[in-house]
Amino acid sequence: MSAKKIFLLFLPLFLLVSTSGHSQIITTKKEALKKGVYEKPVEKKTTVAADKPAPASVAVADKTKATKNTKTVKNKKNVIVEQEDPELIASVAPTESYISLQLINNAMNFLGVRYRGGGTTTAGMDCSGMVTALFNLFDIKLPRSSHDMALIGEKVDTNDIKKGDLIFFRTNGRRVINHVGVVIEKIGDEIKFIHSSTSKGVVVSSTSEPYYKRTFAQVNRIIQQ
Repeated sequence: MSAKKIFLLFLPLFLLVSTSGHSQIITTKKEALKKGVYEKPVEKKTTVAADKPAPASVAVADKTKATKNTKTVKNKKNVIVEQEDPELIASVAPTESYISLQLINNAMNFLGVRYRGGGTTTAGMDCSGMVTALFNLFDIKLPRSSHDMALIGEKVDTNDIKKGDLIFFRTNGRRVINHVGVVIEKIGDEIKFIHSSTSKGVVVSSTSEPYYKRTFAQVNRIIQQ
């Protein structure tokens, strides 16, 4: 075997070892799947009750431990849902609700969308615009600004953070909350979240990054799990 072929054979292993243990910004759904921060939940019918304007919280169906073969499709409302597929195996942990995982699935579909102040579509969106667009897919109406979003739902302790919770920051050097994202994973003290950043658009970031660790404000639960 030539030296070139040997190099190409061991290149993926080298890259895996060299990048392990470091938080990296995720910019594609494929990368999110590879890094294990995106999951395909089981198929389960659930009803989300939402008043207009936004309620303080939204009750959802009980958690499930079932395991099914499913695939991701879009329904008539362009919401990503799951259908049975013999080639896929997915499961939902007992501490996670089906609706929260569906929120994450749909949020991942926004990865790569560029930042646009006041934007709420895939042509461009700001941080609160991404969150309102995401929850609108499930007929859950939220306030338009991150500051007002931080006033609804249930403020949760950092030890109780779950997928689908809203995470808030103060990035303007003042006491006013001005940035929001959606929690997609929590590992120890690290919180991974998807948001629309002014510099990179919709990406996955982490509170292990000094900037977000320093500006972290609070986490609110809109969907009761």
